[in-house]
Amino acid sequence: MTDHPARMAAEEPEKMTPWDMFNMQVPTDHMPEKGVPARVAKAVVNSEAWTDARPMMNLSSFVTTFTEPEAEEIVHEHFLKNYIDHDMYPQLFAMEGRMVRWLHHLWNGPADVSPYGTATVGSSEACMLAGLAHKWNWRQAREKAGKDATRPNMVTGGNVQIVWKKFLRYFDVEPRIAPLKPGNYRLTTEHLERLVDENTIAVVAIAGQTFTGEDDDIQEIHDWLDAYEKRTGISIPMHIDGASGAFVNPFCYPDYKWDFRLPRVQSINASGHKFGLVPPGLGWVVFRDDTVFNKDLIFYVNYLGGEMPTATLNFSRNAFQIAYQYYTFIRLGFEGYARIMTKTVENAVHLRDLLVQSGYFTIMNETQRIPVVALTLKPEYTNFNEFDISAKVRERGWVISAYSMPPDAQAINSLRVVVRPHLNANTLGILAGDIIQACQWLEKHGGNATPPSLHDAYKSSPAKC
Repeated sequence: MTDHPARMAAEEPEKMTPWDMFNMQVPTDHMPEKGVPARVAKAVVNSEAWTDARPMMNLSSFVTTFTEPEAEEIVHEHFLKNYIDHDMYPQLFAMEGRMVRWLHHLWNGPADVSPYGTATVGSSEACMLAGLAHKWNWRQAREKAGKDATRPNMVTGGNVQIVWKKFLRYFDVEPRIAPLKPGNYRLTTEHLERLVDENTIAVVAIAGQTFTGEDDDIQEIHDWLDAYEKRTGISIPMHIDGASGAFVNPFCYPDYKWDFRLPRVQSINASGHKFGLVPPGLGWVVFRDDTVFNKDLIFYVNYLGGEMPTATLNFSRNAFQIAYQYYTFIRLGFEGYARIMTKTVENAVHLRDLLVQSGYFTIMNETQRIPVVALTLKPEYTNFNEFDISAKVRERGWVISAYSMPPDAQAINSLRVVVRPHLNANTLGILAGDIIQACQWLEKHGGNATPPSLHDAYKSSPAKC
């Protein structure tokens, strides 16, 4: 590659020694006037990231931080391909379509329908597409019935990811958000009577929420909506935000009905880059059948070659995540995913037991659904808080989240650890020891971390992960 014109142009200036690399200054307000050799540029970029967290110790994030060498080679083979150019890369498009069918089957979609779905840029785009589909379907049904279609609303719990609040604002849908309360951090039927009405485009329930890892009461909500339809004649669909849980529930709890087995569930999203075991950022949205995704949301273009449909918010994007997800499905199969997810949940239980036995913490997620440990300090510890613990263990390299809960439970602070598959029981024992030692030090010396205001907490909320 040394004869590539761009590479030669960058390396034509005077040769630089390794010592010159360390003394190179990068301007902050304009592009450098001259280029440098490739190894110099690499050294500069990497040196500026030296103080960033180590991804494998970042247990605040849900995203995948481990990869096999063969998977890295898959990345190299495909990262220069544009996902949207189906005419040039038809086999990648075929892989995507096959995986949509696999996920539809994994989530117990009806066998006698044509599945519809797509890969997305994380769950954020997937949620937006699902929300738009439900809004379009609701509006067209209202217009067909001669009713007002100008005031759509969506019902969610206060525990939803920030993407749903973005969707509601960006696409002009009234938010109907059920408040939480201390001791109950998930959406139940408690507030539905005053939130749901004929303008509700969908109820969003979560499988594996960000704050505590719990599922909303999906079956209870489904049954309540059935009873509501019998009472009022108004049929309201459900969307399941399975960003985290959709790649855990099928493998760990096969008899648990959270998915398309519930007739009212019309769409599900998931993050391939979380427990789907793919690097960021890949999401999936799958609909119960191809009639749910409104055809008015599909565009046809031909300026990349042959005519092709596109129904995503983003257009050009990297293709390697598609190939990578296909690799993981083939590499692990159902049995492999089940083995990994089961062990990861067991490891999460092991960690929570160690921390609860220390006497410092109360567990927040009594139902251990996904590999997340959510804790709050016992009230007798008043001279330090969860934010102090998070800061103290950072000295050991661990990154764990501390945050205030959403309204009306904002008086509760939480310490959350996302247990991912690359962490074994021995490593988690080290982590537990570091957290307990941090608590012991803080109990003796006190802390000084000030919890952020509610506004600041939501700006840095873990729901953005």
